[in-house]
Amino acid sequence: MNHSLGSNEQSRVNAGWRRQLRAPSLQEAFRTIPIPTTGPGWLGFLRKLLAFTGPGYLIAVGYMDPGNWATDLAGGSQFYYSLLSIVIISSLMAIFLQHLALKLGIATGRDLAQACRDHFSPAFGVFLWIGCEIAIAACDLAEVIGSAIALNLLFGIPLTWGVCLTAADVLAVLFLQRKGFRFLEALVIVLIGVIALSFGIQVVLSKPDLAALLRGCLPSPEILHNREMLYVAIGILGATVMPHNLYLHSSISQTRNFEPTPEGRREAVFFGTIDVTVALLFALLINAAILVVAAATFYRTGHHEVAEIQDAYRLLSPLLGVGLASTLFAVALLASGQNSTLTGTLAGQIVMEGFLDIRLRPVIRRLITRLIAILPAVIVTVCAGESGTAQLLILSQVILSLQLSFAVIPLVMFTSDKIKMGELVNPLSFKLAGWTMAVVIALMNAYLVWQVISGTGSS
Repeated sequence: MNHSLGSNEQSRVNAGWRRQLRAPSLQEAFRTIPIPTTGPGWLGFLRKLLAFTGPGYLIAVGYMDPGNWATDLAGGSQFYYSLLSIVIISSLMAIFLQHLALKLGIATGRDLAQACRDHFSPAFGVFLWIGCEIAIAACDLAEVIGSAIALNLLFGIPLTWGVCLTAADVLAVLFLQRKGFRFLEALVIVLIGVIALSFGIQVVLSKPDLAALLRGCLPSPEILHNREMLYVAIGILGATVMPHNLYLHSSISQTRNFEPTPEGRREAVFFGTIDVTVALLFALLINAAILVVAAATFYRTGHHEVAEIQDAYRLLSPLLGVGLASTLFAVALLASGQNSTLTGTLAGQIVMEGFLDIRLRPVIRRLITRLIAILPAVIVTVCAGESGTAQLLILSQVILSLQLSFAVIPLVMFTSDKIKMGELVNPLSFKLAGWTMAVVIALMNAYLVWQVISGTGSS
């Protein structure tokens, strides 16, 4: 056990679990960020909130990665504003599930991977680990391809070379972690700002139909009856509620050195929930902006098949009549890909260490994660060139969605267990909401698989 945990806290975090916790999650960053004592008035409140602010934005990165771009572009160009409701619903689900992940880490001292390894049989634990690694590889694949496309659009670097260059991201992560976890969080927030500014300008330039936009915020029954629309909707769900983010958040919530008392844990959950809620509402606005720009620019002008990011780049400036539009789009894409890489590599480390209880050198762990994503990306870009990237990006998000149940169900199960969670156990309303979401996600994925296998549904 890490020396940061006293004997009383060791007893608490081991209550309800089969094995003693040998080492905290993400040990190099565990409780490295001090929390100030609350001062008088709003100033003291804001100082404490600022200390807890950061993990939510690392989580939010995964909700605006290049995979989201592909699904949002496809949704907006093909179905106008109809899938805007899915973006909103998925984001609200994400806020709730990330709150549960935050509580799990703070209440139990374990991340979700460590909790699964302790609770389930070794064989089932390995099954969950393999599924999670597939999900991380799918996510990483989207980030690699997105960054490569951005490099190609901005600097003319061939896609295959751009894919290979993304391996250098490993060095950036290692450098930032040596500087401290706060440096990593600061860079992520700056890059999110670049994405937000770029798309804010594009939304204004695209002049969306506000009445149609508001109608799109309400879910339509057609989503379930139209197989293509459902496929993209499931992709949006997978791109928004990302399974590896649940593992990541349950770990990085422990980077704050909060008081190991019931009051300290409740305070950490309170401020952590504000952090992740604000960050994910920000991500919701960016995702909605991508879909709105696609609907207002491409669908309205008859370009209904714009799923390729490269096509969107080429069409934006001519259709909007502003030369800067395409450049802003590519800059935001590069920021998105680089941002997602930083958090994806952290998630890979947490999952491998948590499920397998082995600790590799960070550079080895990140190279493994990157190679798993780079190899299929190189194969696709060599064989299919630009034409295969959009399909691969959307497929990667559907894979994420199919893996989501295997993270959500254990998360709801653990956070509803009074012995494991203590005073932070889910109230009845949260249990009902959590299990409802788990069932809905599982049913939507099962329905999609049945539609694809049976060939039913409208085209």
